[in-house]
Amino acid sequence: MSYQQLTDHFRSMYRLGHFGAIGHWDNAAMMPEGGATARSNALTELEGLLHQMATDPRLPGWIGAAKKENLDTHQTRNLALIERSYLAANCLDKQFVEAQMQAGMACEHAWRTQRGNNDWQGFKANFEKVVTLSREEAKRRGEATGEDPYNAMLDLYEPGLKRDAIDSIFANLKTWLPETIQQVVAKQAQETVIEPTGPFPVAKQKQLAEKVMAAMGFDFEGGRVDESAHPFCGGVPEDVRMTTRYDENDFLSGLLGIIHETGHACYEQNLPRDPEGQPINEALGMAMHEGQSLSFEMQIARTPEFCDWLAPLLNETFGAQPAFEANNLYKLFTRVAPGKIRVDADEVTYPMHVILRYEIETALIDGNIEIDDIPGLWQEKMQQYLGLDLTGDYKDGCMQDVHWTDGAFGYFPTYTLGAMTAAQLINTLRTQHPEAIDAIRLGDFTGVYAFLRERVWQHGSAKTGDQLMTNATGEPLNPEQFRQHIYKRYL
Repeated sequence: MSYQQLTDHFRSMYRLGHFGAIGHWDNAAMMPEGGATARSNALTELEGLLHQMATDPRLPGWIGAAKKENLDTHQTRNLALIERSYLAANCLDKQFVEAQMQAGMACEHAWRTQRGNNDWQGFKANFEKVVTLSREEAKRRGEATGEDPYNAMLDLYEPGLKRDAIDSIFANLKTWLPETIQQVVAKQAQETVIEPTGPFPVAKQKQLAEKVMAAMGFDFEGGRVDESAHPFCGGVPEDVRMTTRYDENDFLSGLLGIIHETGHACYEQNLPRDPEGQPINEALGMAMHEGQSLSFEMQIARTPEFCDWLAPLLNETFGAQPAFEANNLYKLFTRVAPGKIRVDADEVTYPMHVILRYEIETALIDGNIEIDDIPGLWQEKMQQYLGLDLTGDYKDGCMQDVHWTDGAFGYFPTYTLGAMTAAQLINTLRTQHPEAIDAIRLGDFTGVYAFLRERVWQHGSAKTGDQLMTNATGEPLNPEQFRQHIYKRYL
């Protein structure tokens, strides 16, 4: 009886959260400028209501009673996740959660204009409140759980992840990746690559994007794609909302953004849904989520097989040109060149973008640096890690990401853990089912889709990360597989 009360309660929260997810998507993709204040107030009100439900004083009694009921393994796991959700919500009070929502939405909305204007001082005025609240959140969560404050924030995005583990993984990356970048760049300097000639009309890019999404398995009956200042995948499994951004001079950026978000979307669309709205049916942390998007973008889309399939599509969409020859496309897709923008980075330099952000945000949450220190540190680390000078460039430097605007501290490390997850998953697929990779040449992604659905998507959060990866690949996450993948593909 108590377990049923819990599942009913969480189903109600899920349904209200559905409206919140669509409200956030509309805020980013469709809402007119004049709706910002009203939307912020509405979403803040909803967030406060959901927090009240998440901290309902009846929950501890129901949880305690449910533990004495005769539950099966699946229900027991769901109950543990329900209790985890309750404890996490109780670290904060309703007023604090509402203040965070207001501050984050104000900062993000202003960021859209301030970034384009390279307006660090204007951005900083809103960002200061976000950082103050995020530090307080980390402190409260740390005190409630007995954890290091930054560890407590990490746990929101990747359950059980600790900074010691990240420090170890990133320290190892820094021993071999910078030299590898130099080696790959030197090797590729000897190659001839033909750059595509634009312009590439946005309308045609959208047509191409929808063809690629459909081939890769996105269900348009259960989702849609639009444009926003920063690509994302949101909504709920029954109604997935994706966005990307287009550049008429560079079709690759928008296309790879679409492929990345399609990986997120296919994961969401294939999560279990019965019983509705339960934590056990949610995605298993952001490292696994990024692992799905990067399986699509970094692993599958950067193969000769994918380029063989894509080449005629590009000729059909934009008109034939030498740059669209399959072998040249593969060189373009696997080009390694240090750049300013994280979301446009190749897979070899990408981890350095993440390490930079991780080192800055940990110092910021720890209180070892202040907001005014960020631009200088960004410049110093970009020079050190990628050899780039960003002096005075806030737009394509420390203001380029949307994540910090709403206090998502602890998210960035999951991108590199996701890249490692993707390498391990697709290496397993290639070894066990090479025919699935071969079929991509014909635009047949069913083997890739079936593998990920069977090994990852359909399980939701029924298993831990180590259990899921062991089930899928034969061992827990092994960063060495990522290193081997980089060497094999690029050197």
